[in-house]
Amino acid sequence: MSSTFAHPAIRSKLSPMMKTSCSIVAALAALLLSGCGQSNSPDSSAAPGTPASPRIVEITANDTMKYSLTTIEAKPGEELTVVLTNEGTVAKEIMGHDWILLKAGSDVAAFDAAASQAKDTDYVPAALKDEIIAQIGLLGPRKSDQATFTVPSAPGEYPYLCTFPAHFQAGMHGFLVVK
Repeated sequence: MSSTFAHPAIRSKLSPMMKTSCSIVAALAALLLSGCGQSNSPDSSAAPGTPASPRIVEITANDTMKYSLTTIEAKPGEELTVVLTNEGTVAKEIMGHDWILLKAGSDVAAFDAAASQAKDTDYVPAALKDEIIAQIGLLGPRKSDQATFTVPSAPGEYPYLCTFPAHFQAGMHGFLVVK
């Protein structure tokens, strides 16, 4: 075995102990290098049964009172993280933005009307909290926040809106479409 690892001129000068040592080193190097290739087996770093990370949906809002997304598509039971970023420059007290996801079939206009009277709770009507699936609180300029939730299991359209006064009427709303 040692004859394959040394040049013939050097091999004749090596002692039997050196030949054995060279063979062992060469065998160990080959063994180590064989473990450096790609594996075709699935990623074993995640424990079996570990749920996948939530899918991230990024929405921006600004001083034009519009969301960057008016439709979010999702699968029943999917984990979602919605990230809202207020890219505006106007103060929160004048142009704050939030994101509130309501149950399917909710009366969005009635929710918005009640919200406009709920300044003390950042425009979230306490009497209608049971209509909310997920929410991101009122954000000032250049602020972000997020909400992680499980998408409802029933297919359908789930409305979302900004409850800051007049924003819903200006078109700051959309739907989570579950299918």
